[in-house]
Amino acid sequence: MSLIPLSHWSRGSRAAVCGVLTDIDDTLTTDGAITPDALAALHRLRSAGLPVFAITGRPAGWSEAFAMAWPVNAIVAENGAVALNPGATGQLQKTYLQSESVRRANFARLQTAAQHILRNVPQARLATDSAGRETDMAIDHSEFARLGEAEIEQVVALMRADGLNATVSSIHINGWIGDHDKLAGARWIVREHLGRVLDDELERWVYVGDSTNDARMFGHVPNSVGVANVARFLPALTHPPRYITPSERGAGFAEVIDALFAARTTTA
Repeated sequence: MSLIPLSHWSRGSRAAVCGVLTDIDDTLTTDGAITPDALAALHRLRSAGLPVFAITGRPAGWSEAFAMAWPVNAIVAENGAVALNPGATGQLQKTYLQSESVRRANFARLQTAAQHILRNVPQARLATDSAGRETDMAIDHSEFARLGEAEIEQVVALMRADGLNATVSSIHINGWIGDHDKLAGARWIVREHLGRVLDDELERWVYVGDSTNDARMFGHVPNSVGVANVARFLPALTHPPRYITPSERGAGFAEVIDALFAARTTTA
């Protein structure tokens, strides 16, 4: 499967972009931390008035500090279920797609499913950020623990057998209950934060990601970009990104933003 190099992204399409949607792990971050070039890219977007929404499989608790520290409009955590908005006053606002009673019932089911996996896949370990999760559960496959492809497939199958949705990120296998996903989260946050309908202006947004849990976004957003490390997941991607950056992780994200500003400068 061959992707189009980022350099072939047309200047007109780049100049028309009105907002950025992005994954976090191994897209904005490198080895678990945001790099200076990626952070500088976010600041450039903020200064230019371009909205940025990060959409991640990471938990709400893990995401809170980054929602406050990074120049992003909001972070949508747990694959579309929880929105974290720093707000104009600097007071973190947290909103949910599901009601409290639904979340409480689902949480009990998720814990049962997690124990089912741990009993049946001896190598499986809960993600170390599990304490911060409110609406999903995660098994570590590449962050601090290692699972082979067969074990990953087994975990996914067990999640689905227990009635969960399942997706594989660059580091975790996430399971949740409900019809939300990253795309639903993107639609939700654009509507709630900007009062706009994402699907009415899809060609004016860019999505940047790196793994199989970005496939729905890659397939839906015409200006979709995979940072170079997405190559690891290409055989498993139902929808690949349209473009690919020369560099991996945070450096690749910075290249996407450089490309946007190069087009805006040229057309100014």
